[in-house]
Amino acid sequence: MKKIVLGSALLAALAGPALAADMPARPYAKAPAYTAPAVVYNWTGFYIGGHVGGAFAGDNGLQSNDARFLGGVQAGADYQFAPNWVLGAEAQYSWLSGGTNNNLIFPAGTVVNGRVADQIGSVTGRIGYTWGPGLIYAKGGYAWRDSNTIGVANAAGVPQPFTTSGNSKDGYTVGAGLEYLFAPNWSAKAEYQYYNFGNTTLTTAPADAVGARFRNDEHSVKVGVNYRFGWGGPTASKY
Repeated sequence: MKKIVLGSALLAALAGPALAADMPARPYAKAPAYTAPAVVYNWTGFYIGGHVGGAFAGDNGLQSNDARFLGGVQAGADYQFAPNWVLGAEAQYSWLSGGTNNNLIFPAGTVVNGRVADQIGSVTGRIGYTWGPGLIYAKGGYAWRDSNTIGVANAAGVPQPFTTSGNSKDGYTVGAGLEYLFAPNWSAKAEYQYYNFGNTTLTTAPADAVGARFRNDEHSVKVGVNYRFGWGGPTASKY
């Protein structure tokens, strides 16, 4: 009996390494590569900000078309939909540095001049197309400015009575720009905006100036920064 037990143990000892050699190697499972979460940019939300730039009058106006410094503030709200379109509204207010007036001299010596506006504002809607952190947009709506003051004098510099037609305080504005989300909750923009306040016509004045018509408009180019509350800015997707 002892011989049988010892023989079985010896046989198992000799067969163990052979059986282990015939077993397949344990498969190696490679860890999946790390995938960073996708960044999703969302323009929906409210914002406030400031801007600086320059403004100049168009041709056929009373004021010089020399460039003037412009600076101000803006506030608005955007809504992103469908999924790359952005619809919004914005209020904007700017101060303008003093500019030089054009003294228009008529054939009989009548001189017409005016004080240029130093405040300008707008309330506009805007629509844009976004690709990630970038947004290109167009805007348009209501414009306001403090009115110009016109003066009329004869060749000797004596003030002359006159009346005008036209409202130079209220008008319309259109523009376009590019905005970029450069950090969470922060965006920068560059924008062109045109303001039109109609025409002013001298309806009564010295004979050589009666009927003179002046255009009231402004062109502006500005850069600005906005701080966006709530949802605006990049977020990591959960998927």
